[in-house]
Amino acid sequence: MAFDGRVLNGIGVLLAVVEARSFARAAAGLGLTQSGVSRAVARLEERVGVRLLQRTARAVTLTDEGRRFYEAVAPLIAGVEDATLQAADAAARPRGRLRVVVDPLVARLLVGPRIASFLAANPDLEVDMMVRDSPGDLVAEGFDVAIRFGDPEPSTLIARKLLETRVVTCASPAYLARRGRPRKPSDVAQHECLLYRDAATGRPYRWVFQQGKKTVRIQARGRLTLNDSATALAACIAGHGIAQPLELELRTLDKPGLVELFPSWKDETFPLYALYPSRQLPPAKVRAFIDFVVDASR
Repeated sequence: MAFDGRVLNGIGVLLAVVEARSFARAAAGLGLTQSGVSRAVARLEERVGVRLLQRTARAVTLTDEGRRFYEAVAPLIAGVEDATLQAADAAARPRGRLRVVVDPLVARLLVGPRIASFLAANPDLEVDMMVRDSPGDLVAEGFDVAIRFGDPEPSTLIARKLLETRVVTCASPAYLARRGRPRKPSDVAQHECLLYRDAATGRPYRWVFQQGKKTVRIQARGRLTLNDSATALAACIAGHGIAQPLELELRTLDKPGLVELFPSWKDETFPLYALYPSRQLPPAKVRAFIDFVVDASR
């Protein structure tokens, strides 16, 4: 015989009656009428196929079949209640294992230097972090959240923009002494540029300069293409060419000695996103990590 899922609707009422030993007290505790409790128990008995309660003028007691039924289902309901409380607690307090994919720049600048304080503030949380420049397939790989730069590709993931950081065009004094300083953004096309590869396309990013509503796009050229911003910045400081690091990265350097070439063209920004698979409210551990990254960037 197939299981009748409607049985579950009456079990909670039955347990309340047994614990209260009264239809009236059970009704008060459940916020129902006494007749409503009585009907719920009668429907449960009909679906189970046995009489579960013995009703007298003085008391309500379990029948032999009812006792066996009660002893079997009570621990199961307690387990469901416990699981519900644990889930609610997890939604309110970060706990368990958090699996994250983090952009290398974010990992180096924001997460690594501060992760100890994050873990100290969340003693019930364990972090498993993968550092790479592509989020991959979060769902298939079992990750809770990804933190990455750049506008995300269309997908079923939820994308939350965390911040935008300015793109700074700069070069070292040694390079400028050797090659001259470009006077306007379009002049950069005639210079040696340090190119940064877009992980999504495999091709170098185009260089964009923004000044209010004015936009200039150029095809930067150079003999060095990289996918690591720290190496690109080191090569720029060493005098190889012009680079476009993020202001977020420059803030962490101690007097890098670089010259910003176009300070009036300061409106080109690069976004940082959090990507996660659930369309519902993300768990507390995911929210805590996202807040941690945002706070670390300030």
